[in-house]
Amino acid sequence: MTVPLSILDLAPLVSGGTVGDALRRTLDLARRAEQFGYHRYWVAEHHLTSGVASSQPALLLGQIAAVTDRIRLGSGALQTGFLTPLAALEQFGLLDALHPGRFDLGLGRSAQRRESTRGEAPPAAPPAEARIVDGLLIPKHFDFTPLMRSARAALYGKLLKQPNAEALDLDQVVDDIETLIAGPYTDGQGNEARAIPGENADLELWILGSSGGESARVAGARGLPFAANYHVAPAKVLEAVEAYRSAFKPSKTLSEPHVMVSADVVVAEDDATARRLATPYGRWVHSIRAEGGAIPYPSEAEVAARPLTDEERELVADRLDTHFVGTPQAVIERLETLRRVTEADELLVTTITHDHADRVRSFELLAKHWPG
Repeated sequence: MTVPLSILDLAPLVSGGTVGDALRRTLDLARRAEQFGYHRYWVAEHHLTSGVASSQPALLLGQIAAVTDRIRLGSGALQTGFLTPLAALEQFGLLDALHPGRFDLGLGRSAQRRESTRGEAPPAAPPAEARIVDGLLIPKHFDFTPLMRSARAALYGKLLKQPNAEALDLDQVVDDIETLIAGPYTDGQGNEARAIPGENADLELWILGSSGGESARVAGARGLPFAANYHVAPAKVLEAVEAYRSAFKPSKTLSEPHVMVSADVVVAEDDATARRLATPYGRWVHSIRAEGGAIPYPSEAEVAARPLTDEERELVADRLDTHFVGTPQAVIERLETLRRVTEADELLVTTITHDHADRVRSFELLAKHWPG
């Protein structure tokens, strides 16, 4: 089965590079992605890290739209805890007004209230040990709780949210956005508000999630497409898609569930080259988990001078073991397994290498050999 192939970009900085370099590389990669035939080009939202320049999706997408013509563009994902629904829609409504019919408003639950504060039972814990499901590795779960409770995370929240501001539940965010798109928004007392720009915007709403929790359930219950993060939380991908499909109700948007699943990949002409290009990945992921924020992507020489210890590798084993690295044929085989086991309708790939030409070549090779 052939499915559409899309790109998720973090606008990564590399060691020795600048923010400007990272952003210009993103613009170049987006142009190339359109030429290679990718279906969508999404950018992430990350804050307070020295290794990622994609902090403002709408601003970056506007720049990408100006240098591309056809490829769909979107956020993967807009962090709804840091914006009101009106502000989020106005940003993407402006983009749609200038480049009609090209944008996906992907929403994520970062900084939202957790289920324990909403009186809901948390999703079931994933298996404690790695397992193979029909050829797909479901690794041991990594617990993000210490990172989320760290002093750095507290600083992150302080700088990104207004004092005493309380984030809306994701379901309310989606409801407000859908109401504002349909317009007008009324308070039941004769008062109404309109999102200008934003009302009648031609946007695809998506919800992204890393578990079988609120995001998956809201996406399903509202009949919206859902993107599950195998590249961020591979241990929970099956839980996420199952929860989404179980909660799904047909809507004016979808008559049946629609799932996209993400994966980290590096493709090269031969396995040895691909493995070499992927060498810095473990050190980069380790910086996120051990230090709370991505460092600029290191070079192969920097990693060779300080390889991961056994203890450090254990901290990132789930990500290393689910990093699809190799020739086009080898990576496509693993992506096909991911698609088959998750029954994904689309796949979303992300690639980081130190050298921009290697990154572009990886995406080019994958697209060239992608079936269909």
